[in-house]
This record gives sequence, C-alpha cells and structure tokens, in this order.
Amino acid sequence: MTPLSHILALPVRAYRLVFSPWVGFNCRYQPTCSAYALEALEKHGAIKGAWLAARRIGRCHPWGGDGYDPVPDRKDNDNPS
Repeated sequence: MTPLSHILALPVRAYRLVFSPWVGFNCRYQPTCSAYALEALEKHGAIKGAWLAARRIGRCHPWGGDGYDPVPDRKDNDNPS
C-alpha cells in the first residue's frame, strides 16, 4: 500500500473496530464494503481504490444489488497512486 492509501485506510479500519460491531453483520455484498475498500486501496492505490470503494458504498442501498462482488483485478497500465 502506498502512504496515501494507508492514510485513507485509517477511517475504514476505525469503522471496523468501533462501529461494525454495533451495526451488525448484515452486509448485502461479499466481501463486505469495508473489506472491499481495504482490498481496493491495496490493489489499486489511493485514488482509484478510493473511487472503487466509494462506488461500492454507493451501490449499497435497499434497491441495490447483492451477492459476490470482488475488487476488479488491476490492469497492467494502471498506476498505483
């Protein structure tokens, strides 16, 4: 992970530590949105990883989808940010 990715991962890790036990484990997607965000930041870097995580969180609503939704693989021409 890049240094900026580590910084962007801090709120996700804080959510998992503090709020996730209170909210419960009723996620619509597999992997969970927080696991998806951490994996996206690790695979794609700060900018694209944050964008992928935001898109995923945006799809998580009562009329959204559900099921298995993995982080897309990194293309060779993607640059980690």
